[in-house]
Amino acid sequence: MLTILLIRTGATEYDRQGRIQGTLDVPLSEDGRQQVEEVARKIADLEVAIIYTGPCSGPQQSAEIVAKQLDCKVKTIEKLGNLNHGLWQGMLIDDVKVKQPKVYKQWQEHPETVCPPDGESVQAVRERLHEALAKISKKHKQGTVAIVAPEPLASVLRNLLRNAPLGDLWRAEDQDQPLWELIDFPTEVVSS
Repeated sequence: MLTILLIRTGATEYDRQGRIQGTLDVPLSEDGRQQVEEVARKIADLEVAIIYTGPCSGPQQSAEIVAKQLDCKVKTIEKLGNLNHGLWQGMLIDDVKVKQPKVYKQWQEHPETVCPPDGESVQAVRERLHEALAKISKKHKQGTVAIVAPEPLASVLRNLLRNAPLGDLWRAEDQDQPLWELIDFPTEVVSS
């Protein structure tokens, strides 16, 4: 059986400021680096074949820190890039709340029904993740592979793998989400 080690990307300055990062290339903050180093120490005994991540700095830096601890390689997959928040990228979450209160509330309660202006829908992200997981599962039939993902991509990935609720994607980092978790890969994800 294949197991996915889902690791959330460490924090960035955008996270601290309450900004929407999306696909913007923002590096880890010092706090984020320390978060990832702590995760790497906690999972040091796991045998991981490879770490997959998306193309941006934060996920790349997080993956490299973990790879060094686990002594494995990192592979970038474009389809593991974060959700494109379009024109919202770089904005403060509170500004969206004030300027577009109905859309903000809808994104909190039913993010799958909202597409950010010039951005990408949750359904499009799910389809992209489905393709990435199909490729990963063809290469790895058993063992453990890690995926390092930023929010909200990590929440969408978790939703896909566990059929778990999406929750409030604006505040996914503030929720009681673990920084890492092991998930048995459900074969129905790639067969559906």
